[in-house]
Amino acid sequence: MADGDTYIIKRKGQRPTEVFDRTKLHQSITAASLSARAPEGQADNIAHAVTNYVLEWLEQRPEVTSHDIRLVATRHLRAHHPDAAYLYEQHRTTL
Repeated sequence: MADGDTYIIKRKGQRPTEVFDRTKLHQSITAASLSARAPEGQADNIAHAVTNYVLEWLEQRPEVTSHDIRLVATRHLRAHHPDAAYLYEQHRTTL
């Protein structure tokens, strides 16, 4: 863990805190976009845009919750692909 890293508090502290992983966020946004039937190139572009937005948001935050990241990412994803945003937001909801 280095200076400048943002630490993610996982699920209300029930799991260990971890350093923010850009790749993990990008992959989850890509997966949601693909699940919403976005073409691969578009899904990657959307994930890149959303990830960069979240990174900017994180710049002045040394610690956030995984829920905070999900809310910020969903809000920005909604502007790019509302169906993917819904899937991303609801990924842990049991139907």
